[in-house]
Amino acid sequence: MVANAGRGRRSQFDPAAAVLTARARGETVHQVLDRNLGELLQELRVAITGVQILFAFLLGLAFTARFATLGGFEIGLYTVALMSTALATIVLIAPVSFHRLVFRRRQKAALVAVADRLLLAGLGLLVLAISSAVLLILDVVLGRWQGLVGGALVALAGGLTWYALPIWARRCALGAAPDPEEDPDRQG
Repeated sequence: MVANAGRGRRSQFDPAAAVLTARARGETVHQVLDRNLGELLQELRVAITGVQILFAFLLGLAFTARFATLGGFEIGLYTVALMSTALATIVLIAPVSFHRLVFRRRQKAALVAVADRLLLAGLGLLVLAISSAVLLILDVVLGRWQGLVGGALVALAGGLTWYALPIWARRCALGAAPDPEEDPDRQG
């Protein structure tokens, strides 16, 4: 926690990472936060589009004639898919509300930190939503075992590509840029 200058309150958002990034890139902390917010918004746009399409499909599915013939397992699966999609929608849209409530209050660092966490949580809910929807559809169309295999493959692919691979790359510092002081090619 870092003391908030002049106010005597403490902030939960440590600006150290933004300061280090700013130094390394020759930017101000405000420029880093603006760039980070822009990148987060682009990522949210991608996720929101996918979750909206899935949510619309699931909402419409309940009003089809075949929905009434689904068994208990399929209804349970539908409920998991619908609820995880609804929660993903709320969590992924939450940064918009957060931004509106802290707008022009000099809390961009908090916005970036909270939006980052919400995006990660929303993506986790989206993996659950997609894999349960795939499981439901394959179960109805092909059968239970095919549905379980397909749903598990989608969950595994989502977990590996959206979480495990980036965490591995972060831990290994894969492709990390050298510190400016350590970069022999840097002019200066």
